[in-house]
Amino acid sequence: MACGYWKAGVTNHEAAFHVTFRKNPFGGQFTVACGLLTAIDFLRAFQFTEMEIAYLASQRGNDGKPLFDSGFLDYLRDLQLTCDVDAIPEGTLVFPNEPLIRVCGPVAQCQLLETALLNILNFQSLIATKATRVCLAAENDPVIEFGLRRAQGVDGGLTAARAAYIGGCAGTSNLQAGERFGIPVSGTQAHSWIMFFENEKEAFETYARAIPNNCLFLVDTYNSIEGVRHAIETRRSGASKKQRSVAGGADSGSRDQRPRLQIFVRE
Repeated sequence: MACGYWKAGVTNHEAAFHVTFRKNPFGGQFTVACGLLTAIDFLRAFQFTEMEIAYLASQRGNDGKPLFDSGFLDYLRDLQLTCDVDAIPEGTLVFPNEPLIRVCGPVAQCQLLETALLNILNFQSLIATKATRVCLAAENDPVIEFGLRRAQGVDGGLTAARAAYIGGCAGTSNLQAGERFGIPVSGTQAHSWIMFFENEKEAFETYARAIPNNCLFLVDTYNSIEGVRHAIETRRSGASKKQRSVAGGADSGSRDQRPRLQIFVRE
């Protein structure tokens, strides 16, 4: 996504990203915000190392050519965060559609931070909420956490990506796992990329022009059926003449609509 913004010339366009959730976990009535300390540590240390730049430079599109321009890699090498961050204090009760954290700044920087902040806050808030529910159920009895041996690894997302690869998955969207374990990497667009532009068609066409050798369109930001149509139209348009094929991804929306979407795509 960041490369797409860079090629589109909108890297420094101001944006605001919010981390929210749709419903409370465990069928409960609240969520306990957690993960802010880890998020702050991550933000303070954020930078691209030369090893990471070299790894990105080694990536190829489906035409065998470099996926990222040297100018974009230079942008990452020199990147210093200039975002403003507001967040709810840890331990606060929060509810669906309330922002746990807000990041305001250049859209490319916000985009680079999005996945890590979601991972940090979602997982730790889930654990904190479960612990609170257990403690409430215990009433006045003390509760001791003994979860280490059944935790999802000391580095959750990395170990999960490796385990999925061992289990038979062909690749991962986790670039760090790809770099560390040699797992093939792949991915689609972000919903935030689609929402940044005036409409879905413009988002698809801009992405196709920016990265024609690695197009996978996310079709379910607004209406999945229309998203598929727009992806096909983009493939047929001049925006994607260098594109050998078109693919689409859908990672959200109502499950009830998925069978209909599958039938429509096949037709």
